[in-house]
Amino acid sequence: MKKTIGILAHVDAGKTTFSEQLLYHTNSIRNRGRVDHKNSFLDIHSIEKERGITIFTDQAVFEMDGSTYYLLDAPGHIDFSSEMERTLSILDYAILIISAVEGIQGHTETIWNLLRKYNVPTFFFINKIDRVGADLEKVIEEVKENFTTDICYLSKLNGLDEDVIEVISERDDVLLERYLNGDYNEEEWIIHLKGLIKDNKVFPCLSGSALQDEGIDNFLNIFNELTISNYNENGNFSGRVYKVKYDENGTRLTFIKALSGSLKVRDEVSYCKEEKIIEKISSIRIYNGSKFTTADKVVAGDVFAVTGLTMAESGCGVGELKDFFNFNMVPTLMSKVIYDNSYNVKDVLRYFRILESEDPALNVNWNEVLQEIQVSIMGKIQLEVLKEVLEERFNLKVDFGPCEIMYKETINNDTYGYGHFEPLKHYAEVHLKLEPNNRGEGITFENKCHADDLTTGHQNLIKTHIFERNHHGLLTGSPITDIKFTLLTGRAHNKHTEGGDFREATFRAIRQGLEKVNNILLEPYYKFKIDVELDYMGRVISDIQKLNGSFNPPETKLNKVTITGRGPVSTFMDYSAEILTFTKGKGSINLIFDGYDVCHNTEAVIERLGYNKNVDIEYSSSSVFCSKGQGFVVPWEKVEEYIHCNIL
Repeated sequence: MKKTIGILAHVDAGKTTFSEQLLYHTNSIRNRGRVDHKNSFLDIHSIEKERGITIFTDQAVFEMDGSTYYLLDAPGHIDFSSEMERTLSILDYAILIISAVEGIQGHTETIWNLLRKYNVPTFFFINKIDRVGADLEKVIEEVKENFTTDICYLSKLNGLDEDVIEVISERDDVLLERYLNGDYNEEEWIIHLKGLIKDNKVFPCLSGSALQDEGIDNFLNIFNELTISNYNENGNFSGRVYKVKYDENGTRLTFIKALSGSLKVRDEVSYCKEEKIIEKISSIRIYNGSKFTTADKVVAGDVFAVTGLTMAESGCGVGELKDFFNFNMVPTLMSKVIYDNSYNVKDVLRYFRILESEDPALNVNWNEVLQEIQVSIMGKIQLEVLKEVLEERFNLKVDFGPCEIMYKETINNDTYGYGHFEPLKHYAEVHLKLEPNNRGEGITFENKCHADDLTTGHQNLIKTHIFERNHHGLLTGSPITDIKFTLLTGRAHNKHTEGGDFREATFRAIRQGLEKVNNILLEPYYKFKIDVELDYMGRVISDIQKLNGSFNPPETKLNKVTITGRGPVSTFMDYSAEILTFTKGKGSINLIFDGYDVCHNTEAVIERLGYNKNVDIEYSSSSVFCSKGQGFVVPWEKVEEYIHCNIL
């Protein structure tokens, strides 16, 4: 039996120490490392050792009672949450560590929400119960209030506690009736509990102290007993890519979880990018910490790295699995790269592209107008780490400009966009319908074009061009989002249509459609939870209003008040420091990314960014037509008078 488990927590909750204990108790390591001693088994990178935090997801392997466990230790700092989310896509079970002293923290809530998105069966481990101020009962109540009432505290499996028996019975009418009639069989109840956990209907909770090695053996035994997996090693191979990285020799490694079938060295596998790609596996590696062993074959349930795949991305299905995961954790900040003029910009950009392949959330962009490299980031700590990584791996010293908010743009009503590109010996025409999507839905596509109008190849080409990049909006040049594009029709020329013609026509159709509709500027928002003493409630409410936030009715308990609400990232991003100052360290704020919404100060942002839609060298709203062997430009407002296809 093979199981993939992830260890997750808010930073400093004891996640890495807990992982060390699991590996030690299963005889996978001889000595337990410590974060403060810079010798933990899964904090492999020198930057992780120096900073004392997990930055990269790494893998360990251990055996227990005939089962093989792949343990993934994911980052706990919010700046590296995109790395953590990619890990969740392949987990069989998750272990969520919560400090018995601090309780639920901001990032704990983010992790829980993502675990529910991916339907990952989850065990809670309340850590640090040996510490002064630890309150196990209080943390369990917090979990019930904020996460789920289906939490079930387990102290042992032999001789189940009465409340555990009741929890199991209440979730099955047959068992409940038998239990009420005194017909109770512990073994049968435990089997049923395994299914409830796997189906995300019960979330077991245990406690202990990872640092003091309290409760670890008990946790391991219960976890091993209550977790199951059933992978089919027969049939065709399918897998999910969850990570890409380059080793010290510059070899591209693609990390995959096998979901069915088997895979051997020299097998050919397919995966989808813009179009289907088939490549041969050169080698297979099973990683355990910083070391690996090579394998000739892996089967369903294995987690491994391969060489030979040159373009597979995190979230990509491989083999029979054709889908692609869209991850939730998206950066809200952007920064420009500052580097010495002695560096060749192409080399600098190439290094950043390597890092982008490892972390797609970086979204590296070359801004042609400003002649600068821009990266998307989660926070300032990530920038500091990026600087260290670039110097260590590529001997490249860079700095970064101020963190800027990443804005987006959308539309609020339907429109049509027409693009025509016909300079001499070129030809392509595209008709699109643009409709607003629900907030957060992103860019979607539908094809209503008949094969008599355009070949399937040309239709697919138009779809590719719609998704190949972030298209500029008209207000600030920010990426457009939350728009449904429908391909209605188009036209090609048997002789004159060349590569790139449909790209030009598609971009012009998008832009022409945007010109005719009301455009909306969007900005990222936080969902916040503020805990302060009652005396500070008036101050906090006043601040929320000044910061253009909204809030729910405050909840008071004794001399404490909790205020939840929502507000722009731009105004709330530095508010945590202010709360700590005026509450003398007794107040706290938890901030969770809550998607994009209408910008609270659109006019001021447009003026500050100073984007001029008419001089964007990458985009044009006009179309190019040809008459008597001579190409001529038609402005966007007159394109409909010249297009060749009938308007649908």
